Amino acid sequence: MVAAFRCVPVQVERSVRAFAPSLHRATPPREQPGPRPLAIAVVALLALAACDARPGAPHLFGFGDPVRGAALRAPSTLGDTSRWAGRPVEAAEAAAELEFLANEFAVNPRYAPEANPAALQQLEAARREMRGFLGISPDASPELVMAGLRRAAGALRSGSRAGAEAALSGPAFAYGPSATLGRLASMPRLPRTSEAAGGVAAEIDRLERRR
Repeated sequence: MVAAFRCVPVQVERSVRAFAPSLHRATPPREQPGPRPLAIAVVALLALAACDARPGAPHLFGFGDPVRGAALRAPSTLGDTSRWAGRPVEAAEAAAELEFLANEFAVNPRYAPEANPAALQQLEAARREMRGFLGISPDASPELVMAGLRRAAGALRSGSRAGAEAALSGPAFAYGPSATLGRLASMPRLPRTSEAAGGVAAEIDRLERRR
């Protein structure tokens, strides 16, 4: 990471050159400063986190804004949800992330007052589309839906289908746990969700440029 220094010979006066050998012997060589291991590790970890496009992945290991992280990740996680077909863990996390974005852009005081209404409308349309596909009640609270989807994802990741079904057994999940899991495992491309993914990423960029 740090380029080695290289000595370049230069022309000097004869009188100065005469003393060069003694000066060289008297001056101990200086060690080249090396990169600090801790700094390298931190930079590497941050770079890896910034490139992580998995649904639900923490933005910069929690050091960044989670709304910003989810919005910047949206084109990858929500732009084509058919990529999660056969991967119910990622599908559940992506659906929870959409709920999170739609809710935060509506109520978060950092974003709601300045957000473009068009971006909010896209997110709401995407949430209705996702809920309709998964059989989630349109009146269910976002917090309840997010909690159920995230618990289901965690249970599936640990190999517990029973735990996932328990997480999706509440009244918010109208299709029932088994059918909801089946939908998560066969997620298609959702066009309104795809539009919102691009829109929210562009909107977060616009807001940052204004600040």
